[in-house]
Amino acid sequence: MITNGSTESSSTPVDGEGDLGQKVPQLAEHQIIQGTVVRVDTEGVLVDVGAKSEGLIPPNELSRPNATPDVAVGDRIDVMVVRVEGEEGNVILSQRRADFEMAWRRVQEAQQQGTILHAMVVDKVKGGLVVDLGLRGFVPGSHADLTQAKGHRFDSLVGQSLPLKVLEVDRPKGRVILSHRLAVEEERTKRKADVMATLQEGAVVEGTVKRLTDFGAFVDLGGMDGLLPIGEMSWTYIKHPSEVLRRNQHLRLTVLRVDREGGRISLGLKQILEDPWQKIGEHFHVGDTVKGKVVRLVSSGAFVRLRDLDAFLPVAEAAEKRLTKIEEAVKIGDMVEAMVTEIRADERRMLLSVRKMERERERKRVKEVLRQQEEESRVTIGDIAGALLQRAVASAAHAPPAVDVAKRDGENEGSSGS
Repeated sequence: MITNGSTESSSTPVDGEGDLGQKVPQLAEHQIIQGTVVRVDTEGVLVDVGAKSEGLIPPNELSRPNATPDVAVGDRIDVMVVRVEGEEGNVILSQRRADFEMAWRRVQEAQQQGTILHAMVVDKVKGGLVVDLGLRGFVPGSHADLTQAKGHRFDSLVGQSLPLKVLEVDRPKGRVILSHRLAVEEERTKRKADVMATLQEGAVVEGTVKRLTDFGAFVDLGGMDGLLPIGEMSWTYIKHPSEVLRRNQHLRLTVLRVDREGGRISLGLKQILEDPWQKIGEHFHVGDTVKGKVVRLVSSGAFVRLRDLDAFLPVAEAAEKRLTKIEEAVKIGDMVEAMVTEIRADERRMLLSVRKMERERERKRVKEVLRQQEEESRVTIGDIAGALLQRAVASAAHAPPAVDVAKRDGENEGSSGS
């Protein structure tokens, strides 16, 4: 069967017979060619390679010897010519040897061009990892990147496909040395360049929290890390990022700044959240008395948590008496009751005063006492006489009739005379 030759001849044969020698390829041992699978059975796999007859891959020369063939009729596969037998040109092929040869070629080409290969880690051995490239490759422990490995252990990389850079190829010794660390660094650098080139300030992006620090969190944006400062995490004060974030948490964030020269990205989380200061007028008004928890102390006063925002209590307004420091009046965790004295929503600032609240309460108490005194001063002698008359009338209404009293007195006298 001829499958890859031209059906037209460059010249017309004189005797009418085609020149098959020009159409049938000359196969050489160890040559790698591509063919089409035409039959699969227990004897092996029959492949059309364009020769006088199809070539046969014996079962032990398949990619998976002694296993069910993983090819089907019509598949195009690479095979190596093992030998050509007899005058009929029967061809014995090997898929296994072709795979092995092609693997060596890929590794050598990757080393020459500096490209990255991907291979599965099949074992952990002393000093490093074994990977399957179609041939055995070795990754020294010093060249394994464990930053993403569970527990930073080599064992956790077994069964994973890793990016690899070829460090050394020695075919006579069958040795291939690779680096996972260098490949990861190269891929990270490329992704970082792609991210920096496309990211714009104001854009909403998604990322994963990778590390928490006292001053913020580093978030993986899929190519590089951006910094989420602690001050951009919440509209309220937080002491440590762990109060609102956890490692590996997925977030939607706003890009605040992009420093392409310095390779830095600043992110914001609170910009995605609803700004409580925009609707502050629905919940708070000047003159209101509010209760809140002290969450932070500074030299000039205390921050008090009210719902989902923080108001400020100046040290001069924290008590009736004069204070030298805020700690004389409150401590973190105390519940404070105070009056709202000023709201500046555009500056995201609300001021409180305990002193003015106490003065206002005292003013109301004095006003109430004066009101009671005024009511008492309006009582006249006529009001007093009227009240006495009403009590007298009430007493008379409950006394016995006068005729009954006189009759009872006469009876008492008659009985005494007898």
